[in-house]
Amino acid sequence: MQFNSRRSSVLATNGMVATSQPLAAMAGLQMLMKGGNAVDGAVAAAAALNVVEPMSTGIGGDLFALVWDASDKSIRALNASGRAPAAASLEELRGQGHTYISSLSPYAVTVPGCVDGWDTLIAECGGMPLSEVLAPAIEYATTGYPVSPVIAAAFAAGLPKLTRFPSGSELLLDGRAPRMGEVIRLPELGRSLEAIAEGGRDAFYLGESARRIAAYVQERGGWLTKEDFAGHTSTWDEPISTTYRDDVTCWECPPNGQGINALMALNIAEGFDLPGMGFQSTATYHHLIESMRLAFADGFRYVADPRRVDVPIDGMLSKERAKGRRDLISSDRAMASMGYDSSLGGSDTVYVTCVDGQGNGCSLINSLFHGFGTGLVAPGTGIALQNRGSNFFLEPDHPNALAPGKRPFHTIIPGMATRGGELWLSYGVMGGFHQAQGHLQVITSMVDFGLDPQSALDARRFNVNLDDTTTLEQDVPRKALESLRSMGHRITPESGGAGVFFGGGQIIQRDAESGVLTGGSDPRKDGGAVGW
Repeated sequence: MQFNSRRSSVLATNGMVATSQPLAAMAGLQMLMKGGNAVDGAVAAAAALNVVEPMSTGIGGDLFALVWDASDKSIRALNASGRAPAAASLEELRGQGHTYISSLSPYAVTVPGCVDGWDTLIAECGGMPLSEVLAPAIEYATTGYPVSPVIAAAFAAGLPKLTRFPSGSELLLDGRAPRMGEVIRLPELGRSLEAIAEGGRDAFYLGESARRIAAYVQERGGWLTKEDFAGHTSTWDEPISTTYRDDVTCWECPPNGQGINALMALNIAEGFDLPGMGFQSTATYHHLIESMRLAFADGFRYVADPRRVDVPIDGMLSKERAKGRRDLISSDRAMASMGYDSSLGGSDTVYVTCVDGQGNGCSLINSLFHGFGTGLVAPGTGIALQNRGSNFFLEPDHPNALAPGKRPFHTIIPGMATRGGELWLSYGVMGGFHQAQGHLQVITSMVDFGLDPQSALDARRFNVNLDDTTTLEQDVPRKALESLRSMGHRITPESGGAGVFFGGGQIIQRDAESGVLTGGSDPRKDGGAVGW
């Protein structure tokens, strides 16, 4: 049974943008209507989200993107995630008695990679100057915008973080969280965006913003320096992929992101007759949950920065290995515990998808990790600093152990899918560790059950939690909940609230023959898909 959002899919031919905030979606659409391409639209929307959804994304965070080039039918993967400071020391933290890096700690601040990501995408794949692409975001910051219901709730939730230190007020309205319908201006953030629009990435990484951020992090006891900023670069990677049912090829960015978790889960799930089990039946829930649990077990053990440690990507994506993992799944009983495959060894975010009239696509995700990241806002910049470093382990022998200049495990994953060598979907489901399982559920809903983009996003989702419990969305029939519990699944009550466990996704589907674009936007957020 589907959750009926009463939304229909949006259709267009000249271009489309879908994201979690209507104002940001319109910023991207403006670029398309001015003759820009999919990358221009995606970056414009992402920059606008920095202003209209500042708890989720921004200059102080990281970015990953997949870019589809319609002219040569290729996909490139951009890793614009930052690295740990050169002075980062696992030994220092362990010596202080730490067993993990707190999400509120200055030690959780890694170099922000977002700005270099914007600049790199526009310079190599865009068609408009960065200054024009950032113009809508600057306007929203300087002249103000009315706060929507979901964003007002997120501001209220983030208030305790932002009021810890005086500079947090730069992202508040007279020292408090803005209420729905109130207009908020973010002048300090606007000036930071203006500097980037005028001077590009160097204005940020070699300029006043880097100096202010480094000084503030050090004031709070952290490691970040101007030299860490000056040495930052984004990297282009070969995307990773797997086929699903020999019909669709699903694409993800490679580690240090968790996209490989989605692909491993799809490899396991494709061996089951999900269509025969029925859409969102108890049996379908059971087999997808078990597939996801097994994928997470391996992902949490092996995903790390592949430029610093060996990540067995080929083995993790092997169809033969997936068969062995699949054989562990019983049809009527949940696995009591999850172990990783030893043979391999030796949460707030925004998502933007944009497809232009020529068929080029950009799937982009930009994040501070938790709401407002660490809650640290560099004075005079309006820039909230991410807490992505909290994903590092403080166990020296773990692949994802903290080390200087190393990228941490990342939850943020843009997705694409091709059919017959043509772009079929540009999609993503934001929401921390829910993202890989959101990808799994969207793809199976569309491939196995024929759902359109909006219906696939409306459908109720499950979430496998980090403590190996599973949460199902509200309104899942009680009979299904009771059946899953009787099979041994540890089902927890759904806590309610927009996107608490279940993220917020966006999908644009393209018909290769007609060029028609069909978009959907998650009802768990207050965004939309817009086209022309």
